[in-house]
Amino acid sequence: MSKKVLFVLTSHDELGNTGEKTGFWTEELAAPYYALSDKGVDITLASPKGGLPPIDPKSEDPSSQTDATRRMDNDEVLKDKLKNTHKLSDVKSEDFDAVFYPGGHGPLWDLAEDKVSQQLIADFYTNEKPVAFVCHAPCVLKDVKIDGEYLVNGKNVTGFTNSEEEAVQLTDVVPFLVEDMLKKNGGLYSKIEDWSPYAVVDGRLITGQNPASSEKVAEELLKLI
Repeated sequence: MSKKVLFVLTSHDELGNTGEKTGFWTEELAAPYYALSDKGVDITLASPKGGLPPIDPKSEDPSSQTDATRRMDNDEVLKDKLKNTHKLSDVKSEDFDAVFYPGGHGPLWDLAEDKVSQQLIADFYTNEKPVAFVCHAPCVLKDVKIDGEYLVNGKNVTGFTNSEEEAVQLTDVVPFLVEDMLKKNGGLYSKIEDWSPYAVVDGRLITGQNPASSEKVAEELLKLI
């Protein structure tokens, strides 16, 4: 029987007060999607509002393209799944073996504050199922608690670094910095050189530092399921 993984994408498309657009980062969906689906994993996509989630326009720049994103451009099955993501409130943890959150700046505004998402992550985690996040996506753990304690408290974690946020000149735009939040909530935060692939596994919690880490996170997730 094939394993089932839920991917949760942002529905938020406004980049703070800049007037620019944001959303999810294509590489962080595409690379993990293929790393898992090529191994026979059945993937369902969901988002807070359902339907087509917004793509961060910067992730479609030629400089941001990878083999996985180019493959996605020609993948009618995945594009159809994207157009029809399930509404997050309609999915249940018991139907899946794990959950994965791609990043992009969008989740900082919606998924980080989303009570449905917070409960879903807690449900996966308390039922011994892996929870995985890459780049900005660890932001969704901001208010996730298990037995009154932050899920990340005392756990080895990583996520988009303050210096990477500085490099893309959005430090003053984002509602909070992922690195700072993880440390504040008691996470044992570590990082390596900016933009290098880095994934951290602590039990069934998997986090990745940046877009380059997305495939690594998927590989670690595959080991756990």
